[in-house]
Amino acid sequence: MENLLFDFLIELTRSTTLWLVLLGLALAAGIWLVVRPQAATTDRRDESGYDVAVRDAEGRRQRLVARATELHRYAEEVAVAAERSAVTAQRRRDEWLVAQEAVEAAWQAYEAADAAARRVAAAAVLPEPRTPRTPAEYADRERFLHRAAMVACTRQELTVLQLSDALANRNGWDPRRHPAEQEIVLRRAARDSLLAAHRAAEERERAAWRDAEVAAAAARSLREEAFAAASRAAQLRRWLPSPAGKARGSASQEARQRGTARRWRAARAS
Repeated sequence: MENLLFDFLIELTRSTTLWLVLLGLALAAGIWLVVRPQAATTDRRDESGYDVAVRDAEGRRQRLVARATELHRYAEEVAVAAERSAVTAQRRRDEWLVAQEAVEAAWQAYEAADAAARRVAAAAVLPEPRTPRTPAEYADRERFLHRAAMVACTRQELTVLQLSDALANRNGWDPRRHPAEQEIVLRRAARDSLLAAHRAAEERERAAWRDAEVAAAAARSLREEAFAAASRAAQLRRWLPSPAGKARGSASQEARQRGTARRWRAARAS
């Protein structure tokens, strides 16, 4: 009987010790599960001992700063290009206005030449004066033609090529005609030449207008691009996180709050 009681006490002691060991291990594991996340959160450090949360926040801040600086520099470059383009657009517009004035002047010159041609054409119904057909008369007629052609070229009523034809007595310029008939031919040639000059001026005016429109559109597009880049840079600067010190403080505070929450949940669960 004593042996049985002795064996029972020994087995009871062993069982109690075993259960106490298991209970201690479970309690240690529970404490580790509660304390370890807090330590990992509050003091996450890399191999060099630097806080990972602070490093991530600082890296993100540096990337945003670099991007904002790049956008700001791009906005400044585009703004300079926009200013130059605006100067070019203004110059193109001035050229277009000058071309418009040239078209108006060419039209007025054509109207004057057309009126003169109509006047001399109306005088053609009168009978041609009779003059002696002598070499001296033909020489006078030729000198009249050459002198009238040079005067018309000086007034820009005839081109240099037409003056050359008149002086060479070719392409319809006949020095044997009477001066009245030569005047009619001269006025018609001047009218046709001024009409061609007006059409050429109109074409130059249309080309100048197209160039002015393209330059104005380019300047407007560059200004809009510069404004958009500056707006994006300003928006990125507003989104910048706080510096490293503040980020470290906020990260630590956030970690403490998460640790407090975990401890509160653990205490509530126990």
